[in-house]
Amino acid sequence: MAGHGEDAVGGPARHIPVLLDEVLAALAPVAGDIVVDGTFGAGGYTRAILDRGASVVAIDRDPDAIVAGRALEREAGGRLKLVHAPFSELDNHVDAADGVVLDIGVSSMQLDQAARGFSFRADGPLDMRMARKGPSAADVVNRFKVGDLARIFGFLGEERHAGRIARMIEKRRESRPFTRTLELADAIETHIGRNPKDRIHPATRVFQALRIFVNDELGELARALMAAERVLKPGGRLVVVTFHSLEDRIVKRFIVDRSANAGGSRHLPETISRAPTFTSAGKAVAPAEREVEANPRARSAKLRAAVRTSAPARAEDLSIFGLPRLPDASKGGD
Repeated sequence: MAGHGEDAVGGPARHIPVLLDEVLAALAPVAGDIVVDGTFGAGGYTRAILDRGASVVAIDRDPDAIVAGRALEREAGGRLKLVHAPFSELDNHVDAADGVVLDIGVSSMQLDQAARGFSFRADGPLDMRMARKGPSAADVVNRFKVGDLARIFGFLGEERHAGRIARMIEKRRESRPFTRTLELADAIETHIGRNPKDRIHPATRVFQALRIFVNDELGELARALMAAERVLKPGGRLVVVTFHSLEDRIVKRFIVDRSANAGGSRHLPETISRAPTFTSAGKAVAPAEREVEANPRARSAKLRAAVRTSAPARAEDLSIFGLPRLPDASKGGD
C-alpha cells in the first residue's frame, strides 16, 4: 500500500510492499498456516506469504484489486482465496487464522488511476471511493455544512487552515460545484498560498481527510482489529503497518488495551478481571534508511505486532479508540 502524505496524493506511485521483510519476520508464516491479508491491494504481502508455503485469505473492498488478483489466485493452486469485502468483516470469511496482516492506506493501483480521484497528480473526478459505492468526495465537498467540512479537514487531515478552506469551498460551490481533483487542489492552493519552503502541496491534508472520511478508514481499522482478535488462534500473530499518526494511535491503543487485564478493580473480586487477549511483540518498527531511499512512500510507515493469547475475545467496544465524532457520510452531514 502507499503511504499517506505528498506521495499518497500528489506524487508518482509505484507498488513496492512496505516493510516486507519486517512483516514476514513478525508473521513468521510456515507451510500449513492460514494467514489473512486484510488489505490485498496489489498482492505484495500475499505473494510473499504464499512463497513461504502458507495459505492466504486475501480481502479487499476495491473490486479492481480483486479482478487484478485472479491470476495470482489461479497460480496459487488452491492456497489463495480472494474475498471482495471490507477488512472489518474479515471474521465473516475465515473461522480461524494463524496470522492477520493489515497494511493501512491507499494502494498504488488506486493512486495511479486518475479516474479513481485519489490523487491530484493528474486530473480526475473527485471520487476517492475504494469500494466504488456510497457518497463520493465530491458529494462531501459540495453538500456538507461548512462546520462539518472544517471538522473533517481538522480532525482527519490535521489541517491548520481547516476553517478557511471550508469557508472558501462553501462560497465557491454556490456558483460552481467541485467535480474534479485539480479544481479542488488549485482552489486550495490559490486561497491558502504556497510557501516555497513547504514540502507538501497545500491541498495534501484536505485530500487525505476526504479520503479517510469517504472510506471510514479509521472506523474500518478499529473494527478490523477486533475482528482479528476473534479469528486469531492462540499464538496467532497480528501485524499492522500504518502510515499516519491517526492510524498508528488506533493500533497502539488496541494493543495496549488488549495486553492488559481489563474490567478488574482493587475494590472488586479478582475474578471480574479479564485476561489479556494479546501480548505485545515489542515497540513499533520503522523502515530502514535504505528502504526509505528506495521507496520514499515508506518514510512514515510504522509496524506494530502482537501475539494472541488463549483468552476469549472481548466484546467489541469502539470507545477505547477515541475516534473523533464526525458527521454521517451517508446523510450528507445532517
